Amino acid sequence: MKKPKIFLAVDTNKISETKRIIANAKSSKLDIGYKFGLEFFYAKGGRGFISKIRGKKIFLDLKLNDIPATCSAAIRSLKDFKNINYITLHANAGEETIKAVVKSAKKTNSKLRLLLVTVLTSISNSSIKKIGHTKSIKELVKKQALLAKACGCHGIVCAGSDLKFVKRIFKGEIITPGIRLKGDSAGDQKRIMGPKEAFKQGSTALVLGRSICDPEGNIKKNISRLIKELN
Repeated sequence: MKKPKIFLAVDTNKISETKRIIANAKSSKLDIGYKFGLEFFYAKGGRGFISKIRGKKIFLDLKLNDIPATCSAAIRSLKDFKNINYITLHANAGEETIKAVVKSAKKTNSKLRLLLVTVLTSISNSSIKKIGHTKSIKELVKKQALLAKACGCHGIVCAGSDLKFVKRIFKGEIITPGIRLKGDSAGDQKRIMGPKEAFKQGSTALVLGRSICDPEGNIKKNISRLIKELN
């Protein structure tokens, strides 16, 4: 049986805290990788630190969202990152940009897997209307899943609440953020789900940040909590 695939969100700008997370995040029962977002990538020494990590699955969560030429150039600028397994691109960038990035990634690093980010887990149906959308989150995510499929993306990033219909449309990897362990605060997330339920609904990998890597918490203890919930 395959080990559950888990990405720990390294949401810090401190290299010392990142080292603490990696040193303590060990389990023979989980396939653990690390998700680095804008906070750490932009931090002093962050880019260099990520490029030197070896023997770990690395998920670079940059959510590229710009014109085709800019996003393609951004992918090419990561040519030295041979250790990166995944990178994110936002669906809002549109079909032309997504196709251009897929093409650029194949030339730059054939092992790099592109994940299309759908509606963020921090957004609710009421907040999406304020942006100007007239469709519901469900309708938007369906469109975005079809776009990912048509453009050749390797995977999708979507909330747990969207898994049931996304997995009927998209057959690649489906990675789910906004995962919370029992009793943990939702924080700024609006659409959250527990780990066991997310896998049951069709997720192929989960992203956990605060529930595991809280600076005030015990990472080893939190990983044990996660394993207990998954069993």
